Amino acid sequence: MSGTVLLAVALGALGLAIAIGVMAALPSEPRRGGVAAALTSIDERYAQQSRTVTVRGTESTALPGWLRWVAVRLSPSGIHAKLRRRLDLAGNPGRWTPDRVLAVKGLGLVVLGALGVLYGLPSFGLVILSGGVGGAIGFYLPDVLLYNAGQKRQARIASAMPDAMDMLTVCVEAGLGFDAALAQVARNTEGPLAAEFARALQEMQIGAARTQVLRAIVDRTSVTELRAFISALIQAAELGVPVARVLREQAKEMRVRRRQRAEEKAQKVPVKILFPLIFCLFPALFVVILGPGVIIAARILFGH
Repeated sequence: MSGTVLLAVALGALGLAIAIGVMAALPSEPRRGGVAAALTSIDERYAQQSRTVTVRGTESTALPGWLRWVAVRLSPSGIHAKLRRRLDLAGNPGRWTPDRVLAVKGLGLVVLGALGVLYGLPSFGLVILSGGVGGAIGFYLPDVLLYNAGQKRQARIASAMPDAMDMLTVCVEAGLGFDAALAQVARNTEGPLAAEFARALQEMQIGAARTQVLRAIVDRTSVTELRAFISALIQAAELGVPVARVLREQAKEMRVRRRQRAEEKAQKVPVKILFPLIFCLFPALFVVILGPGVIIAARILFGH
């Protein structure tokens, strides 16, 4: 083999080695910081901000993009932030994002508006009226359902707060740390409050500050008792007050508030019963009591 061929082979091998070294030294893909990436993954898991989920390789009920465009045009500014807030209050149900809610609003507008138009076809005025009413119902119905789901979830959190605070107080007074006591509450209870505590624990375990995590819970809920509890915890941590004392006072106050809510609901019962009593029970009583007298009076007066 000549010297020229040996030189070419040597140069080729050297170039290949340099290329392999450069490729090994460069990162395969850009990566974010550990804590920030973990927090982002938790937010994506709970907020469900990804696009429409595919099930077994097939796309699930993807809606046309023009429906979302129509809903955005008819909605006020900042609708994405408002829908994100409502989804947080509702617990971020699976596969629901602000874009999908907007698409459903547009679909309801088109479908119910078309049904209203078909219903009022014999008359032009009835077409306009029924089509407008149907379109308005279809457009605002998802908002009503989402608001209702959020209110029910917040009510469940409020009803679970006293028992959770009692368990948390007992665990802390027994010698557990606050994080361990919170883990016990999340493990031994069910419902949206346990889910919020479990998410808070995950965020704290990956390095997020406790104050930041507790304030994030406040941002995702609207329960007054939970806001007061978290504010008391943050102030206790800043002032150096023992956590057990704060938990004991908060648990006592929440038991009082639960009793007050029960008394308030009991006082509302007579008012709620009044309307069914007037419109359902009283007419039947009038028929039973006054019916025979009316029949007898009619026979005497009219001779029948």
